Amino acid sequence: GAALAITALLAVGTALRYALVTRLGERVVADIRKAVFDRVIGLSPVFYEKIMTGEVLSRITTDTTLILSVIGSSVSIALRNVLIFAGGLVLMLFTSWKLTLMVLLIVPAVVVPILTLGRRLRTLSRENQDWIAASSGNASEALSSVQTVQAFTHEAISRNAFAEVTEKSFDAARRRIWTRSLMTAIVIFLVFTGVVGVLWIGAWDVRADIMTPGELVQFVIYAVMVAGSVAALSEVFGELQRAAGATERLVELLHTTDPVMDPVEAQELPRPVRGEIRFDNVSFAYPARPGISALDEVNLTIRAGETVALVGPSGAGKTTIIQLIQRFYDPDEGAVRLDGVALKDLERDAFRRHIALVPQDPVIFAASARENIRFGRPDATDAEIEQAAEAAAAAEFITRLPDGYDSWLGERGVMLSGGQKQRIAIARAILRDAPVLLLDEATSALDAESERAVQRAVDELSRTRTTIIVAHRLATVKKADRIVVLEHGRIVATGAHDTLVAEGGLYARLAQLQFTDGMAAE
Repeated sequence: GAALAITALLAVGTALRYALVTRLGERVVADIRKAVFDRVIGLSPVFYEKIMTGEVLSRITTDTTLILSVIGSSVSIALRNVLIFAGGLVLMLFTSWKLTLMVLLIVPAVVVPILTLGRRLRTLSRENQDWIAASSGNASEALSSVQTVQAFTHEAISRNAFAEVTEKSFDAARRRIWTRSLMTAIVIFLVFTGVVGVLWIGAWDVRADIMTPGELVQFVIYAVMVAGSVAALSEVFGELQRAAGATERLVELLHTTDPVMDPVEAQELPRPVRGEIRFDNVSFAYPARPGISALDEVNLTIRAGETVALVGPSGAGKTTIIQLIQRFYDPDEGAVRLDGVALKDLERDAFRRHIALVPQDPVIFAASARENIRFGRPDATDAEIEQAAEAAAAAEFITRLPDGYDSWLGERGVMLSGGQKQRIAIARAILRDAPVLLLDEATSALDAESERAVQRAVDELSRTRTTIIVAHRLATVKKADRIVVLEHGRIVATGAHDTLVAEGGLYARLAQLQFTDGMAAE
């Protein structure tokens, strides 16, 4: 009966240990993942200029999985062996304090290789995780552009590049494994050599009648238990060092400093938001290219409700202006203001909710057409979503999809053409109904018929809000209230289409050579 009771306690204790420790591991990892994602989703584009998205994902998944395995299994093993070590040591003292002290003399010799090789193990583990992240980034980039890879018959080169990075990860893992194996071998050898030495001394004590053979056997049993627990703890220490390397990478993300931060005491935008945008002597260079000025002493006021077209050659600073309005970056000099308030004095969420964007490369999420449009305003009703799709000339092709508005569009919108993606993005901006509308080549991927339909929607939409258009099509530019011509980050001319053409400067050359429709077509 007593044996059965002990067995029952063992079974319940083991089950509780597994359930509680594993649950703890899952909870810790879930909290870490949420904390890291909460941090990286709010970091400005400056951060993503220096790191690949695939590497960030590797840290969130691979590194946290490693931490989970340590907490879920290694911590449990450590707790069990710490108890065995403590209990065995006490029983050894009761059996023979002299032999116990001799055993403890070995401890410094065991601790030194654990600490020395442990530091090396931590470094190698960090290197291993870095290469795993690099391989994830490499694979993510290649797979997200798989059509381009295949179109240029780049598969073999992509395979070789991935294989090379993966092999470097394996080499780092191999060095880590050998280091850990060496540490384990040294610890086990030292511990059990000490046990053998103590056994030899104990045998002399038995011959001298200082202790009985039974006491010696009893002491050896306890010593083997303690030695086994020490060996197991050295294994756990190796796992902890590996997890420490992964934790360092996650902590780096959590402690990443972002140059674009919300102010401690944010100002409030005047109500209602009118949408006046002003650039006061703004100069800016991208952090990745500090020596190349993207904007140079730009002064520009866009009145509330005004439609302004930004034109100029590639690299003139048009998209930079769009990015500064959204405060993805802060200017090096000067200030960007919305309704008279500097953007850096506002919370980013507070003013971005008043801006709608249609990017040149529209982003389509792996969701339904309805959810992709609703991204512009999460609380929108189905009727409002369908109205926005109608206005963007998207309703016709959406209703032809297998499940209509509930059709799955695939990752990055692989189910849609370029023009269809752009119309979804325009519908999203229409649904946003923000006082400031940013159009970055919004109709560049549309055919002539769709462009006319979308242009009518954009014209109607821009009448009641501040609209900034980056465009190369003359028909789009001519309808703007004002055209701002940029070159080398400076404003070189402003005015109406006819006036700028008559001046015969850069705009006249662009109108003749670069705009898609050409002067004759107009």
